Amino acid sequence: MGKDMGFLVLLLLLMYLVVAASPLAQNNKFEEVSHQLDEEKLTQLHFYYHDTLSGKKPILIKDISGKKKPSSPAVLQVPQDAGFFGVLMMADDPLTEGPEPTSKLVGRAQGLYASATAAARQDHSHSLGFFAAMSFGFTEGVYNSSTLSILGGNHTTAMNSVHEIPIVRGTGIFQLARCTAVAKTYWFNTTTNDAIVEYHITAFRDEHV
Repeated sequence: MGKDMGFLVLLLLLMYLVVAASPLAQNNKFEEVSHQLDEEKLTQLHFYYHDTLSGKKPILIKDISGKKKPSSPAVLQVPQDAGFFGVLMMADDPLTEGPEPTSKLVGRAQGLYASATAAARQDHSHSLGFFAAMSFGFTEGVYNSSTLSILGGNHTTAMNSVHEIPIVRGTGIFQLARCTAVAKTYWFNTTTNDAIVEYHITAFRDEHV
């Protein structure tokens, strides 16, 4: 009986040592993940977004009824009291290094955005609320073929100030990146609605990507 009891105690002790020494028990996996998440590299991007509705190659814009104003394919035919509410715009806009249209091309913004604020009016006296689903695709340097995706709303006025843009995902060098984007209207034409927007993007990304 004593020998059996001793053998049982020894067996239990060995089982305890095996479990205690296992990676799961020591939580090494969680520690390694936490350590890897700390290995982030700060990236700051500065560029200009050119949203052109006029000229020979405007962006195609449609209102909710699908009708276009006969005098121009770039201008909407919408009720005067509707303002911009419900207007859907598809974009394939250049991203440049500087504010000039002839500045070096660093990427393109492709996607759509829509006016989502019923209170907005065509005289721009009220704030404009847009919902955007757009991808910034970069073509320059180490960022070539990498993208950042926007999904969400932002509220601004035509010539106002600074506003934040939500970035939800990235690809390429921006895989698993945490990003914030701040946009500022650099130039706006109240006649054609052409605009140049200055962007500052801050991204924390995995330095191993």
